[in-house]
This record gives sequence, structure tokens and C-alpha cells, in this order.
Amino acid sequence: MKFDHISGPVLSLFRMVTGLLFLCHGVSSVFGVLGGNRGTGHAIPFGTWPGWWAALIQVIFGALIMIGLFSRIAALVSSGSMAYAYFVVHQPQGLLPLLNGGELAVLFCWSFFLVAVLGPGTWALDAVLHRSRGEDAYTPAAAEPNLQGT
Repeated sequence: MKFDHISGPVLSLFRMVTGLLFLCHGVSSVFGVLGGNRGTGHAIPFGTWPGWWAALIQVIFGALIMIGLFSRIAALVSSGSMAYAYFVVHQPQGLLPLLNGGELAVLFCWSFFLVAVLGPGTWALDAVLHRSRGEDAYTPAAAEPNLQGT
């Protein structure tokens, strides 16, 4: 059974859920809600480097990724911020993510890299804007060459 016809919507759902989780992570750190920063119930003090700025990236870019606006750029910035978080905060505590607490940073980093490379999927504001301009919206299935020769 071929799943090409649902790859765009599935990629969109993946992007939406990942963006929402990233947004919630940032909101908890900036505003001290949803358990607060690292479950403390408190926000990160305004302007604190790098935590508050990382949380601000999570809020802004998480929202953009979730709604699918400027998706590739937002995902690339978010991926980079999570790579920074991993190598600066977690990796010095140990090599493996399971030992240094960096699993979430690694998962977000690679998830956003996937969105940056594959695009936002068919259910995104970016796709709506492309269609309104008469451009073809990018979908992974449409871009793949037919390797079966049919």
C-alpha cells in the first residue's frame, strides 16, 4: 500500500505537534506556567543568558512552526538553538544523551532539522500563501523521483 498521498498531512501533523511542544516548553520558562522552568513553578529571570533567550526562541519560533509560517527558517533556527543547548549545556556532563539529560534537546534538534529540509507539509500557512500566489506548494511526495521506472 502506498502512503504518498498522506505524507503531506502527516508531515503537517508532525510539525504542528512538535511546534506546540516547543512553544509550551518556552512558555513554561518565560512565564512560569505549566510547571515553570524545569518544573520549579518559576519563570527564568528576564534577560538571563542563555536560558531566557532560548525560551524566547522557543515561544516565537515554536508558534511559527506550529502554524506553519516561515516554517523552514523557524525550524532551522530552532534546530540550531537545540544543537547549541545540547553541546553547551548537556554534552559537557557526559557523552550520551541518556546520561547527560539531553534527549529532549537532541529530539527537538533533529525534528526541526527534518521540518527545515522537508518543509511544513500541506496544512501550513506557508502552503496557503504559495497557493494564493499561484505557486506550487512543496510536498515531499511530489519532489521524489520515480525510481520504479513507471
